[in-house]
Amino acid sequence: MKDSEKLIWDHLRVPYAIPFAASSSSSSSHFKTLPKFLFYFILFLSLIYLLYSFKLLSSRDCHDGPFSQRRFSSFTAVPNPNASELQQARKPTELRHVVFGIAASSKLWEHRKKYIKLWYNSTEMRGVVWLDDHVEAHNDDDLPPLRISGDTSNFSYTHPLNHRAGIRISRIVSESLGLGMEDVRWFVMGDDDTVFVTDNLLRVLRKYDHTQFYYIGSSSESHMQNIHLSYSMAFGGGGFAISYPLAKALHKMQDRCIQRYPALYGSDDRVQACMAELGVPLTKELGFHQFDVHGSLLGLLAAHPVSPLVSMHHLDLVEPIFPNMTQMEALERLMSIPMKLDSAGLMQQSICYDKARSWTISVSWGFVVLIFRGLFPPREMEAPSRTFLNWHKRADYTGFPFNTRPVARNPCQKPFVFYLSDATLLNSTTSSQVIVSEYQRHRVPHPECRWRMTPPSIINTVKVYKKPDPHLWSRAPRRNCCRVKESIKIGTLVVDVGACEEGEVSEF
Repeated sequence: MKDSEKLIWDHLRVPYAIPFAASSSSSSSHFKTLPKFLFYFILFLSLIYLLYSFKLLSSRDCHDGPFSQRRFSSFTAVPNPNASELQQARKPTELRHVVFGIAASSKLWEHRKKYIKLWYNSTEMRGVVWLDDHVEAHNDDDLPPLRISGDTSNFSYTHPLNHRAGIRISRIVSESLGLGMEDVRWFVMGDDDTVFVTDNLLRVLRKYDHTQFYYIGSSSESHMQNIHLSYSMAFGGGGFAISYPLAKALHKMQDRCIQRYPALYGSDDRVQACMAELGVPLTKELGFHQFDVHGSLLGLLAAHPVSPLVSMHHLDLVEPIFPNMTQMEALERLMSIPMKLDSAGLMQQSICYDKARSWTISVSWGFVVLIFRGLFPPREMEAPSRTFLNWHKRADYTGFPFNTRPVARNPCQKPFVFYLSDATLLNSTTSSQVIVSEYQRHRVPHPECRWRMTPPSIINTVKVYKKPDPHLWSRAPRRNCCRVKESIKIGTLVVDVGACEEGEVSEF
């Protein structure tokens, strides 16, 4: 035996020496032959491995480059059937991706269609007005096409108020889906007396993945309404949005679902009942406004939540948002002037102080400016003043599902109100554009105040300077800041409004 073989032999014998030391002679004989067999077996395997490795290396030297190139080329050349669809889905949602389903009544159509004309643009939007009966044909290109809702007489309805219209209205999203429109991402539901700020609607919808199940809207301003119906429900008059995949899932089961809830009152609670069966919760967006209130909206809109204004409902049941006008005229002022100049900032509240005169100033941009004697903390100013009554008129302030503050009884604390009169865009260069909005004092008698301080009655006009900020809602939500500026014109207060600067705080 060669020295190298003997060295391997001795190495292989060592591990077996201990276990077999006490074995019989036959075992000892087996021990002597087994390692030799293993040696040749391992040597045989090693030779095969070396030959295979040499062949593989030779093959790589000759063919690996072209072979890899061919593999890569064939892989990238294979067309992906979903690539264009995925690329299209990544593009931001536009109005053409939204289908509006508008619930309307044939009896009120002649009046209510004026609300739709305020916001609907037939060249950019798609929608359908769903009626309960035929109306006089119209050739108005500014309105969506009219359709009659499907027959719902076979559905059971046992609610004592017997408003069966809730069944047909609850099926509007499903019926709109059944029209087969292409390239739809969202179905948006609303009533014929609902006004949408469509730019802000898009800003809200773009936050969400339209390929997933989403049910987006908001609750009522009345605690009693939310209790009777559901806090988990999007109130349909204020509007809600349903993503296309969820609309398809709803369509498949909705008729069966409706049959299971004959005792429900309206349409939106039926939709929510089906959403509960699908397991989809309400995603709340505070800019959808049901306006289940009576009286003046001043308190609500002057302290609008830090959220884009999306919709307003029940406009026939509240006072005009601007005084001495019809509701339609007031809405036209809002939507034709400030909404077109800076829809993202519409109704957004800013709070600042004129410390020299001890005034608190609240700006609801594009709507109203309030000036108070005294210095009030932002925590108080951002709570709506109760200029409005609950939907259930017997309910007091505890009937609201949000904080409110009472209308001041002290005559010195009553605010001086300045309503929007005009707005102008200065400078044509995008980087230096500034909107100058003017607010005129609402001239109503003010009770006598004996405080020894400068009265806000010396101000007739408030000028608010603001840069357009279309990306306001692309950032984390934060109330805008305002700063009182020097004015060279007697009777005019000048205020600058915009995103808060580094370290800026609304201190009083």
